Amino acid sequence: MTKRNKIIYWVATIWLSLGMTSSGIVQIIKVPEEVQMMTHLGYPLYFLTIIGVWKLLGVVAILVPKLPLIKEWAYAGFFFTMSGAILSHIAGGDSTKEFFGPVLLLILTAVSWYFRPTDRKITVNQ
Repeated sequence: MTKRNKIIYWVATIWLSLGMTSSGIVQIIKVPEEVQMMTHLGYPLYFLTIIGVWKLLGVVAILVPKLPLIKEWAYAGFFFTMSGAILSHIAGGDSTKEFFGPVLLLILTAVSWYFRPTDRKITVNQ
């Protein structure tokens, strides 16, 4: 892995981790703005806790060394959660300002996944 790719990976991964951690905590503690947004989008409030806990577990999974299969699941979960958030905001008629965060986190997910080091990837033994 080149030094450039390593820097790209860690910058994207750290920002992704900070974004997922902060939004996960906000969802778990049910900050009023999050409750209002989930209600507006038509989701049950218990969904906040589920998503928040999974975000925190996903951050742990992508930061710990090894465990490439778990990392793949975490990245997939981040992708599905953020793309679902974007589509929910679009369906809810929200302005682009409302889905800027999910778009940014989706991009960071893709960049972190693409530039991850070899020891963080699933390898196929032939």
